[in-house]
Amino acid sequence: MNPHAKLITSLSLLLGTTITISSNHWMMAWTGLEINTLAIIPMISKSHHPRAIEAAIKYFLVQAAASTLVLFSSTINAWHTGQWDLTQLTHPTSCLLLTTAIAMKLGLVPFHFWFPEVLQGSSLTTALLLSTMMKFPPITILFMTSHSLNPTLLTAMAIASAALGGWMGLNQTQIRKILAFSSISHLGWMSIIIIYNPKLTLLTFYLYSLMTITVFLTLNTTKTVKLSTMMTSWTKTPMLNATLMLTLLSLAGLPPLTGFLPKWLIIQELTKQEMTTAATIITMLSLLGLFFYLRLAYYSTITLPPNSTNHMKQWHINKPTSAPIAIVTSLSALLLPLSPMILTTI
Repeated sequence: MNPHAKLITSLSLLLGTTITISSNHWMMAWTGLEINTLAIIPMISKSHHPRAIEAAIKYFLVQAAASTLVLFSSTINAWHTGQWDLTQLTHPTSCLLLTTAIAMKLGLVPFHFWFPEVLQGSSLTTALLLSTMMKFPPITILFMTSHSLNPTLLTAMAIASAALGGWMGLNQTQIRKILAFSSISHLGWMSIIIIYNPKLTLLTFYLYSLMTITVFLTLNTTKTVKLSTMMTSWTKTPMLNATLMLTLLSLAGLPPLTGFLPKWLIIQELTKQEMTTAATIITMLSLLGLFFYLRLAYYSTITLPPNSTNHMKQWHINKPTSAPIAIVTSLSALLLPLSPMILTTI
């Protein structure tokens, strides 16, 4: 991509995100979402591969439909209440439309179909942006309007997302699709708790983003996009693959790693809200995710050559691991002991 075009799209992404997360007026929030959508499309389609173009078109159509619903929802609310403030969403139809729109933006079940396909058609760097930064503005809108949302609808969507994210990830061989279903599953955990403890949703999102950034940066370093090439990447970067295993287990939510913290707190909060059944169901469904994370961890570390793949053995990379990867890897594995300090902020 042309450096000027890259600069403009990167600045537009930052601008769109900043406008949405700092706005109180529905029009400004909608403008930020639109700037974000238009900025990421050139980044998805930059490879000019037919799959990338298809991914860009799918992404544009879904996001345009979701933005229309956001606008429609806010207009109906303003019509009935005279309020354009984000926190004053009180009309029931507006609340329902907004939940649908944000579910489409995030890729929550049953509006998840576009997300794995778009991630599969994008490069690893763009997929990283789509999985983390592009989800921040819609999560912020949910955070601002959490007191107005329908608890039954959100809980149903959350449990469905956790179930489908775990179930569909089981038979995938493309790593980007596995991470897409992992994202859908984590969004289920975030949306089940947003009404009862919105700050906990943000904490979960931050920790999920941290772990996902680590996985994508590691995969980008080893140039791994499918399971068969992951089997032979150990010879390229042994240490990086060992830490990737820890990050994947952290994403699965195993103690004593960072990923256990948000799941532990969400289960605790759901139990306080007398939603023990929902907590039990979503915990059991996370075992599906654990299976494919363990499979990824096994492929990245334990399956050593000689093995049954047709790929040649990779050359060892002699250059040292970059500082950002070292920092995010450490954080995504070792933050659990800091949980008392983190708890004071929520």
